[in-house]
Parts: sequence; C-alpha cells; structure tokens
Amino acid sequence: MDYASFYRRSVDEPEAFWAEQAQLIDWQQPFTRVCEVDKPPFANWFVGGTTNLCHNAVDRHAAARGDQNALIWVSTEVDKEIVYSFRELQREVERMAAILLEQGVRQGDRVLLYMPMIPEAAFAMLACARIGAIHSVVFGGFASHSLASRIEDAEPVMIVSADAGSRGGKVVPYKPLLDEALNLSKHKVGKVLLVDRGLAPMGHTAGRDLDYAALREQHLNAKVPVTWLDSTAISYTIYTSGTTGRPKGVQRDTGGYAVALAASMKHIFLGNAGETYFSTSDIGWVVGHSYIVYGPLIAGMATIMYEGLPIRPDAAIWWSLVEKYRVTSMFSAPTAVRVLKKQDPAALKRHDLSSLRALFLAGEPLDEPTAQWIAEALGRPIIDNYWQTESGWPILTIANGVEKKPSKFGSPGIPMYGYKVKLVHETTGEELTAAGEKGVVVVEGPTPPGFMQTVWRDDARFVDTYWKSVPGKMVYSTFDWGIRDEDGYFFILGRTDDVINVAGHRLGTREIEESISSHPNVAEVAVVGVADPLKGQVAMAFAIAKDASALGDAAARLKLEGEVMKLVDSQLGAVARPSRVHFVTALPKTRSGKLLRRAIQAVAEGRDPGDLTTIEDPAALQQVRDALKG
Repeated sequence: MDYASFYRRSVDEPEAFWAEQAQLIDWQQPFTRVCEVDKPPFANWFVGGTTNLCHNAVDRHAAARGDQNALIWVSTEVDKEIVYSFRELQREVERMAAILLEQGVRQGDRVLLYMPMIPEAAFAMLACARIGAIHSVVFGGFASHSLASRIEDAEPVMIVSADAGSRGGKVVPYKPLLDEALNLSKHKVGKVLLVDRGLAPMGHTAGRDLDYAALREQHLNAKVPVTWLDSTAISYTIYTSGTTGRPKGVQRDTGGYAVALAASMKHIFLGNAGETYFSTSDIGWVVGHSYIVYGPLIAGMATIMYEGLPIRPDAAIWWSLVEKYRVTSMFSAPTAVRVLKKQDPAALKRHDLSSLRALFLAGEPLDEPTAQWIAEALGRPIIDNYWQTESGWPILTIANGVEKKPSKFGSPGIPMYGYKVKLVHETTGEELTAAGEKGVVVVEGPTPPGFMQTVWRDDARFVDTYWKSVPGKMVYSTFDWGIRDEDGYFFILGRTDDVINVAGHRLGTREIEESISSHPNVAEVAVVGVADPLKGQVAMAFAIAKDASALGDAAARLKLEGEVMKLVDSQLGAVARPSRVHFVTALPKTRSGKLLRRAIQAVAEGRDPGDLTTIEDPAALQQVRDALKG
C-alpha cells in the first residue's frame, strides 16, 4: 500500500485502522471500544480490553520460540556479555516479580528504578509490568536532588537500585546518591532492593535495604502468573523536564502503548521476530523504554542492552556487535555519530554490516553534514525520527515498512500514521499551510495510541501545559518550531520554551537555575541553551554574584565557576552541568522584569538578538557580550 493512503485511513478512519493494528498483540479479553474521547483532550484506547505488556514482550515468545535470543547484555565497562533466551528471560522476570510480591508490592503501586544499564534493570521493568505495578525509571546520571524530587512525586513503595554504574572505566557509585536522595525526600520508602555488582562498597540500612542476589536464590523456581490489566491501566511514569523546576511525570497506558510499539516495529523500524535490534540509548530515557525493552521484545526480536561508550575499547565496538549478532535495525543519537566522526574512519569499515537494514537516529536535531557523513561511511540508509517522551513513539519519520520513501538530510520526515500534525502561528493559532512558513508544531486530538495519558496525578497541568498554549485552539503543542517543504517533509528548528537538548537529554533551564541559585554567592542567574557542534546544545549560565568584590581577577572568577559547576554536579548530575558560568553585574530584562533569555542565547551564539525595544538596560546585554569575550 502507498503511504499516503495508509496515513489518510489512519486519520479518517481511526477506529477501523487501529482495530487492525491491535491484532499485532495478544488480548486476554477483547476491547469493546477502540477509542473513547468523551472528555477531550483525554483519549482512552481499546476500552474494555485486557492485556499485559510483559506477556506480549516475553511469555508469548517464550512459548513459541523459547530458545531464541531475547536480551543480549554487553558491557565494555566490566567486560561481560550475557545472552538470555526468551525462556531464560521469563524465568528471571518471574524471580524478580516474586521478590516484589513478597515485599508487598501490589497492582497500582509505584516502584522506582535507579539503575545502571544491567540486565536486572530490564527484569525489574518487566516484573513490574507483569504484576501490574507502575514503574518509574530515573536516569542513573541524575544526582540526589533530581532523584529526590522524583521520589517525592512518584511516592514509590519500593526502589530498585545497585551499588554502582561505570562510565569510561570510572566507577560511578549509586548507593550514596540514593541514600542522600532518600534523606532529602519527604516521602519515605519502605524497601530498597539492591543489586551488588561488586564495583563500590555499599552500606545497608537495616530493615530497609535488601540484597537482590540472596532473594533471587530463594525464588529460583518461582512461577508468577501474569496480571491481566485493563487497557487503560497505567503501565509506567517517566519524568521529563519542564519549564518550571518541577519535573513532569508522563503517564502511559498499557494496551495503547503495546499496540503503538508493535505497529512501529513493523511499519517504521523494519523489525521481524527472530532478528536483532540494537538501541544505544539508556533505560532512563523514553527511547530505552520503547526501543530497548518493550518494542523489540514485543516484536519477538532480540534486543541488545549496552553498557559503555561508543569509542571504548575502540570506535568499532558498536559495529562489531552489529556483525556478531546480525543486527537488522539500529537506533542511536546524532551526538554519538558526531563522537564517532572524530575517530579513525577505518573503524566503520572493519566489520560486516550486511545484516543492517537502516540506522535510525533521534533525540535531537540531526544536522545535514552529520547525516551525510554517516550515510556515506556506513553505506546504509539513515532514517531520522522526531518524537518526545510525551509521545512514546515517532511523530515524524519515514515509514519504510509501509512504503519505501527517500529521506531528506536535515528533515526527520513526514507525519506518522495516527498523528494529525499541523503548523500553527504562535500568536494567532492560525494554521500555516504554505511551504516554508515557520510555526509551532502541534498535534490535533485525539492523540494516537501510546501517547501520554496525562501528567501523573495532575490532569490540570496536562491540559494547561500542553493543550492551552496555542490561542483559540485545543491542540497538543510540541513546543518546537518547524517548517514544512513543498513535499510535506518537516524540518525542526528548535524549542519555543526554555527546555534545552544536550546530547539528546532534555533539561529544563529552570531546574539548573534553581541549583546554581542555591550557591551562597549567587544572587541571580540565567541559563540558556547554546548551539554546540558535538552535543547539539550545551547549557551556559550567566550569574550575578552577591559579593562581586571577590571577583576582581580571572582566578577568582574561575574558582567560583568551578564551585558552581561542582554544586550542579552534586545536585542534578553531570548531565546538567553548564559548559560555562559567566559572571555579570546585570542580566538583560524587559521593563516588566522578564529575563530576555532568547536575546542572551542569540548573543551567546553570535546571532543578532532581534527586537530589543522592551529591554530595560541595553548595557546588560553588552555585559553578556563582554563576558563571552572573556
């Protein structure tokens, strides 16, 4: 079928279209209604049906092809490689589920995971899905303050963690950060399940901390039946940075998500049962949820879970795995490609990549030179895709599983089936239909299966944040600028809000500002995202010191800058650390007192700051210029 007809049917006849896609998964009880939109913008998919993510990802394949590879764990950090078949994966998940049940975890309870990239992280996610508990995975690179805010919001009954992760051969202890977060959090957690990798010493709190290995031994033969869940039951929450310092818990359903992933594996990611999928992401991010754990397994594929860097032991490590496990689809981020670009080009030619159908990239805008370089180097199609934590699967890409279409360098592609993507004028809300017009990328409701249900415990925030930002229209805003060319391909131009994208990680500038402001010698600070050739964007801070008398020379400024960076590191994690902290005596503001972040960003990127008629003190912007010159 041609894609245009396929797409048209998905938006004109969504009920019939999605009822067909729903046949890609197992239902314990068939649904009675495909989509319920009685209270827009809320959409409930496959109402009345019962299913289970773990059954669809593990059990049905264990029964049909139990000896085939399911989870392939590779760690270049600890030089280990373990392959689990579907049958072995099912046993490990049941053991983990038995531990959770024994510790009192029940359907609807939250379990927070703060884990490195180890198999037990996948076991824990799938075990939660199996028993109907809601998992909330927090990226292991986040430090104690970030973790504490997420513990408070999720209110988990249990946390699953480990002694440590490792990055670039350097051990990163998790347990001290977790203990600090638990001390900071107002919510007290009864049980902490710990995987001891033997990488870092780990103190235990009596009565709270549990040893995973010892409990696993007790449950080696455990059989834990699947809990069949209503299609609309919550499967997980995952936190995303907002424009306020308070993170948003994106809430996902069960049935709609399973169908969306099964369909995307077929139509977008060209994955078939018995093949191998390799996503280089982390389970702390949505890509890790959708395309390391759930998506490939639902499709009956083996999934590679990789702990390590793309250049260690050398720049060919990923391609050696593609060759060894005959990877057919691979998913990475532009930043990783830019890192590889700096390495020996021979590394890309060293291994047999004939099994690879395509390399998919997402997480941040893919610039044309990077796309071109990797396409030529690999000799394989490079398929960009654009989506968000909120959407759960691609909004824009090329669905080559439906019809082969060319990619355009610099463009993530065209709207995917089920998504009514529009460009609208920021202030009038008017739809922009002409080629080359710049507007905000929005999605008309009802949003397709797999999309976020709401913000965890805050329906009002969901509606106000996402659905009320465009004047006169109730549409979902992506908060991204975009244009569309004459062929209908979209190009993403950056954010309309104060969220920045550092190497594919979305960070709220306000959260970083709050952290910097907690330094005793910082009176005020503005953080902006600045274009970076390697990471896409980096955070840059401009701060006013409470006591500027001590900043008379470069050494003193450097010392304070180092202190501020260390503070952000300890509170939020290295991922949020600004690239520079510049000190000024005034920040550019409007006469009403609003920070001119866009003007600061423009100056930092060497661009014209545009209309400054509302600026209170032009000298403040000159200070930013002078600070940048150093």
